[in-house]
Amino acid sequence: MSVASLVLDQPYGLRVQSYSPRRQKNGLMNADGWGVGFVDAGEVRRWRSAAPLWGDASFASVAPALRSECIVAAVRSATIGMPIEPSASAPFTDGTWLLSHNGVVDRSVLPLSAAAESTVDSALLAALIFDRGLDALGATIAAVGADDPNARLNIIAANGSRLLATTWGDTLSILRRDDGVVVASEPYDDHPDWQEVPDRHLVDVGAGRVTLTALEGA
Repeated sequence: MSVASLVLDQPYGLRVQSYSPRRQKNGLMNADGWGVGFVDAGEVRRWRSAAPLWGDASFASVAPALRSECIVAAVRSATIGMPIEPSASAPFTDGTWLLSHNGVVDRSVLPLSAAAESTVDSALLAALIFDRGLDALGATIAAVGADDPNARLNIIAANGSRLLATTWGDTLSILRRDDGVVVASEPYDDHPDWQEVPDRHLVDVGAGRVTLTALEGA
């Protein structure tokens, strides 16, 4: 599938969500950057920006030619006090996984890490998740959520053969398509097959199956 078919072409895709999200609980728009990552012949590729997605004509011209079976994309609404820079935009990567964080967390509960791509909370959280391993994603999110009761910790991570996601304070939906599975903060169209994921759950997609498991503290 092309990057454009998921990010730009859908009636309520990420381009529309950058200026007019339908289900966003916090903030009115996502104008503080965007990022797209995908797996290309086993290699992780990324394109990130600190500018609004709706105004990037060069990306719009190239996105139809970018194709992958694993795509992770995000638009950003920066938390007050956090820098607006390309390195602060998801997806983050450890070279194998692509990871996006939708939410906010107090940086004081996160360890400092030389591996973090930025000083923003999402980058520090991504570095912690990579350090502990994606197999421990549910336990990591539950532990961070216990340390910061006000945190919102929705994660989407994929590596080309497996997709993991969490709900912790924000919305998440799943669409099973003939050519794969889409996991999104909000549906990109009005298809009736979208399934809303309950809060504080772990989603695991791989090998033709989708499982939902309640997280500790649910």
